[in-house]
Amino acid sequence: MPRRARKYLKELPYHIVQRGNNREACFIEEENYRFYLELWEKIARQKGVAVHAWCLMTNHIHFLLTPQDETGISETLKMVGSRYAQYINKKYKRTGTMWEGRHRSSLVQEGKYLLSCYRYIELNPVRANMVQRPEEYVWSSYGVNGWGDESWITPHVEYSALGQTTEERCHAYRSLFKYQISEEDLHLFRKAAHYSQPVGDDRFRKQIEEKYGIKFGNMGRGRPRKQVDALVNK
Repeated sequence: MPRRARKYLKELPYHIVQRGNNREACFIEEENYRFYLELWEKIARQKGVAVHAWCLMTNHIHFLLTPQDETGISETLKMVGSRYAQYINKKYKRTGTMWEGRHRSSLVQEGKYLLSCYRYIELNPVRANMVQRPEEYVWSSYGVNGWGDESWITPHVEYSALGQTTEERCHAYRSLFKYQISEEDLHLFRKAAHYSQPVGDDRFRKQIEEKYGIKFGNMGRGRPRKQVDALVNK
């Protein structure tokens, strides 16, 4: 029996993480990255999913998204993942699954948490020691958000509020990257992604639980911090 599409709260932002099966490479050459992004541009638009930030790492992907309905994110990931796997299998004459189980998702509180999520996503290549500065990595949205490169992605209202013009917004956004993400925030994003829990303060979690009748439970109960970071590092 096929799995039901995971339900999302419409018009609220989510951080999405999906890894390659057995953490093997998802992208082998430049053409792969371009094809994958073309799929996202087309299918996200079809499904009413706004993409705010993204980063394609060698063996996993990060996206910051806002859906217009409950199933848009799940349907987009399913269609993109399936078509991309078909493309890779045909091109490289391989078989088998492409992705490691279901994607991970974290509801993100707007405000400082949302802008921190932008940074968390686009600083992945820096933390992985692939580049020294985020603008050196071409397979992320930093060029769009930090320098105003032309793109199909949609700025979140929190990003748009950084300035009245593109130049002002980009300058303010780049200023956020002068500072490293704190170890506390790194752990929060990693743990939230691993357990598919919200990123936000206790008041935010309580408000979401009361408004939508959702019970999140305890995040990471019983697992030491170092073990969680080892499991979901980067």
